[in-house]
Amino acid sequence: MSAVKLPPHDGPVLSVVDMHTGGEPVRIVLSGAPVPEGGSLLERRRWLRDKADWLRRLLLLEPRGHRDMYGVLLVPSEEPGAHLGAVFIHTEGYSTMCGHAVIALGRFAVDYGIVPRAPGGPDTPVRIHCPCGPVQAYVSTSGGRSGAVRFHSVPAFTLATDVSVEVPGYGKLVVDIAYGGAFYAFVSAERFGLDVCTSKTRDLVDVAAAVTASVKEQVKLAHPENDEMAFLYGTILTDGNDGYSEQPTANICVFADSQVDRSPTGSGVTARIALQYHKGLIQLDQTRSFRSGATDSVFTGKAVKETTCGNLKAVIVEVSGQAFYTELNKTVPLESNLLLIKF
Repeated sequence: MSAVKLPPHDGPVLSVVDMHTGGEPVRIVLSGAPVPEGGSLLERRRWLRDKADWLRRLLLLEPRGHRDMYGVLLVPSEEPGAHLGAVFIHTEGYSTMCGHAVIALGRFAVDYGIVPRAPGGPDTPVRIHCPCGPVQAYVSTSGGRSGAVRFHSVPAFTLATDVSVEVPGYGKLVVDIAYGGAFYAFVSAERFGLDVCTSKTRDLVDVAAAVTASVKEQVKLAHPENDEMAFLYGTILTDGNDGYSEQPTANICVFADSQVDRSPTGSGVTARIALQYHKGLIQLDQTRSFRSGATDSVFTGKAVKETTCGNLKAVIVEVSGQAFYTELNKTVPLESNLLLIKF
């Protein structure tokens, strides 16, 4: 491929690859970003947040992105056996886990030669160090091409069920709170007279944002091993079909600053599987399909192993999906006048 000819510019250049998983975008930075300082991935994540947040804003916000854009920065990892480290970014800040980005990163790592294709089998393992911990992805290959990706999560668990919260405008309701690399509140959209597949997205966002704000104000979260993970990432509205079925169950995730996930949400599916397992609604190795209320895209998920996280019972969850390229080797000049824009 010939090099892209750039117009005259007065700064360095970022090179990025754009992908989507289930309709949810992910912008992967190939080169040009500063190397974050720190001895651990969480320290590097904090350095990016405190010292180089201009990079996140430049990559994701207008005019190069939009309010629902998502991205990932490849960073050094101290995790033994990790092929790469990842810091996930969105238009509000920095998340601890992102399943749709992991699926995209798995395919990207194989296609770009970061991880050589496994010579003897249909799957190539890709170990990705995420802020929440190491995640093992498996990239399927056939005829020399990469395809679907599945990953095994960090320990996922249910923190609390039937938590009562007062939501202004909606009254008192109960939510469940579960962790799949990030914490989510879960509640059926029917509680608000809504349907996750047919109701207006604006109405779903308003409800989910109100639930998130109320849970953040009224419920203290705790992670058994790392206080840095103890925050509510968003609310997932479901269709209420939590019992095991071969039919897909639908949900829509509203996270960070009211961003809407176009995919079924990888970390959300992880947390929802952990919640269903905790309630005895599914068993180990029972595969469920999860449909996005926004795009009808589908992930599959199943609990594959019991484990613990601190003093809590947990499960390892396998999530499967497909990622696709939307733009390759795009270059972004970091012209100084553009850095003066205030977002």
